[in-house]
Amino acid sequence: MSVQYTQSVVVLRAPFVTDRYGNETTVRDWTRATRTTVRRVCVQPDNSTEDTGDRTAVVTGWRLITRRGTDVDLEPGDRVIAVGRLLDVDGDPARYVLAGLHHHTEARLKGVHG
Repeated sequence: MSVQYTQSVVVLRAPFVTDRYGNETTVRDWTRATRTTVRRVCVQPDNSTEDTGDRTAVVTGWRLITRRGTDVDLEPGDRVIAVGRLLDVDGDPARYVLAGLHHHTEARLKGVHG
């Protein structure tokens, strides 16, 4: 499999909402999200599931892979605009190390439709 790093993505990071008492909540304020463009990455399809319960929903997985020696500032809870979709970062990004040096980063992304 040949991986070409020709894609760009936009990372969205939203601050947490502060309640009326000054406490930080677990809810994010996406209207104040910062946007960071990351170039020269590869986004590939990963897995897909379909739920036909009360409401049909399709969950599509994607993998974001950086080129050798490159890291990307991603955290759980961030969102990524890639392949024409708004996707959520699914779990912690994996940062691979080889001989004590950062080799590359992979992050699972997921999109829910329906």
